[in-house]
Amino acid sequence: MNLMHKPPMQISKRVSNIPQALSIYINELVYSQKRKGLDIITLSLGEAFFDIPLFDFNRLDVEKCYHYSESNGVPELRKKIAEFYKKQYDAEIDYRNEILITAGSKPAIYMAMQAVLNSGDEVLIHEPAWLSYQEHARLLDVVPKFIPFDCVPDDFHKYFTHNTRMVIINNPNNPAGWIYSREQLVTIYEQCRSRGIYVLVDEAYSDFLLDETFHSMINVATDKDGIIVVNSLSKNMGMSGWRVGYIVSSPEVIGNVQKLNQHLITCAPTILQHYLARYFDEIIEITLPQAKEVIRKRQRISKYMDQIGLNRLPGSSTFYFFIQIDSFKGSSMDFCLHLLFKYGVAAVPGSAYGSSTERFIRVSFGTESEERIHYALALIKDLITEGSCDTDYINANLKGNGFKRFEETYARA
Repeated sequence: MNLMHKPPMQISKRVSNIPQALSIYINELVYSQKRKGLDIITLSLGEAFFDIPLFDFNRLDVEKCYHYSESNGVPELRKKIAEFYKKQYDAEIDYRNEILITAGSKPAIYMAMQAVLNSGDEVLIHEPAWLSYQEHARLLDVVPKFIPFDCVPDDFHKYFTHNTRMVIINNPNNPAGWIYSREQLVTIYEQCRSRGIYVLVDEAYSDFLLDETFHSMINVATDKDGIIVVNSLSKNMGMSGWRVGYIVSSPEVIGNVQKLNQHLITCAPTILQHYLARYFDEIIEITLPQAKEVIRKRQRISKYMDQIGLNRLPGSSTFYFFIQIDSFKGSSMDFCLHLLFKYGVAAVPGSAYGSSTERFIRVSFGTESEERIHYALALIKDLITEGSCDTDYINANLKGNGFKRFEETYARA
């Protein structure tokens, strides 16, 4: 066999045409800077660090833990999650037929979309939107379209077309921190269900509230008809590394997602499911107060932002702020790269969350002290006031770290 003239090997156009996650691109730059010994104030990580003890694995049935579990999840854990939704949100879930546990909420979202959408269908996403929703759609040959951040739920229907088959919202919203009221959820559901459009609600930050009431979409459509709710342990329980998420929907949707789960994942890690089923109540007792303390921290930081004149989208939940950079002449990407290389502060460009949110940046306060956050916010205010940055300086620093500009890392058709 002559291998002197080897033809090029094919790479999927569908995968080549999507970018890597922009927030992860920023965090990889952060890791690169830290490896040089630089101190980086990291406001780009999408999690809050909780203090959680390690409970005794020896109290688990080790023989079960070494093997596959039911593909839709260990029944004891499904029951615990259903009981929690009832107690915490007054939302009824039949743990036998309406919930499936998988390896994180990302595949849950992807498999839910795959289970109910066909090639060429359109998905409407309300901005600012978590950046993976649209790429999940593109990987499925589904067309993502967007509702601008300043559009109220009453007007969502203005963006519907005859091809719209799903609306996606994140409640509470990453990155703005706003919460959809029950009335808004009812409005969205009625507009969608009357047209045969699914509503997918990502409820990953549902416990980050103090004085407000969180309304799950399950409260609106108690029979789960036309709704898909996704959640996980990553944000609310501070256990992102365990990759355990779940999906709640009608038995028909769950049954079809289960087939995908069987072919793609088989089951979430059995030992972690049994651990969570055994210690669920103890973990919640520890993490819920810490989630509330995050919101108290949010309120204190919000007051400081008012003092120095940082404008942002309204919101009272999550551990993010979405800060306006309107007077800055460059892009939100240039703003964040300059902020990182010159000032040692990491944030995520608003362009990651939609075309209508280019003039924003996302900052997360979940992993840094308030003193360091205040210092970083003051630097952000200074850079907005400066109004511009040196792109040659940015490009030189990217090259010095072995990185291309983000827009050069993929070629979308």
